[in-house]
Amino acid sequence: MKMIPFGDLGREYGELTIEIDSAVTGVLKSGWFVLGKKGEEFENAFADFIDKEVYAVGVGSGTEALHLALVASGVTHGDYVITVPNTAVPTVSAISFSGATPLLVDINPDTYNMDTDKLRELAVSGKKRFGNKLKAVIPVHLYGQSADMGPILDIASEFNLSVIEDACQAHGSEYKGKRVGSLGDYACFSFYPSKNLGAYGDGGMITTKNPEQARKLKMLRNYGQEKRYYHKIKGFNSRLDEIQAAVLLTKIKYLDKWNLRRRDIAGLYNQKIKNEAITKPVEVSYGKHVFHLYVIRHPERDRLQTYLQQQDVQTVIHYPVPIHLQEAYKDLGYAHGEFPIAENAASEILSLPIFPQLRDEEAETVASLINNFS
Repeated sequence: MKMIPFGDLGREYGELTIEIDSAVTGVLKSGWFVLGKKGEEFENAFADFIDKEVYAVGVGSGTEALHLALVASGVTHGDYVITVPNTAVPTVSAISFSGATPLLVDINPDTYNMDTDKLRELAVSGKKRFGNKLKAVIPVHLYGQSADMGPILDIASEFNLSVIEDACQAHGSEYKGKRVGSLGDYACFSFYPSKNLGAYGDGGMITTKNPEQARKLKMLRNYGQEKRYYHKIKGFNSRLDEIQAAVLLTKIKYLDKWNLRRRDIAGLYNQKIKNEAITKPVEVSYGKHVFHLYVIRHPERDRLQTYLQQQDVQTVIHYPVPIHLQEAYKDLGYAHGEFPIAENAASEILSLPIFPQLRDEEAETVASLINNFS
């Protein structure tokens, strides 16, 4: 049997070769590579994709998007920011970049997103302990499904917290009919190549409905310049380059179609996987999942992964070690067992192949192999 890849960007490029080559060549011929017309065009196109009322600011990566959003919101050294322990490390890297300390809250066992009841508990205790130093909350729309934003926004308003959506895995995901990226004070997207909308390198985007904050973010990404060589605030170097913008501008036209294809593959897995030991993903009633990842659970995950690997099926674990158990973040002072739902999930989750160019017969083969596993 031919190997079934976890992802295959070569297949995507094969579909778009002429368009991609033309877009990249156009930038090369223009001789303008940073903060040019393609970047502006893509910012406008992405803003339109999310919500007509948002502004979009292109930056160097999803991690930098989170960092700059934190800085723009006023988070600084000595502050505290709430997020979840089962996210990718870049979420908390951005908090560290800002000088703040992450505070973690456990997750919902069905969605793997932030448990809003536990968020309220932490907001209450955090305000008592840290006062106005508790500044923000970063809900992560994990795997392509929106966090439960209604309660999160209510809690944030009550405790005067900025809301920064980590939408790095959720391009096109919806919450109660509105696309993520239009719900919080800021939202941050990654265009890492494997994302639902991916560049051919690093790239990121920040969205906000506040025009003054958008203006501030544009200065922050470019050394704090209001105009060239006139620096109004202290800033950084985090810019989406013209080649990546041209690639993304080409690909965004296909994003809705690709997301539908991901949902079709997820539906096929849901239908075909019959193994009763498998827990399949849950799509919540208030949202629309775009299945950046299709994540199952099995109590013997490692043995299942080895079995699939032996059958030439690639899988990945997102993520095997929660933040509080990472060596880099042992200084946070959390112990094993403090976030039992996240920890238990980390020992059982497994991401199956899912990308728009995955063939039905490949997904059916994966399902069949899982059904034969015991």
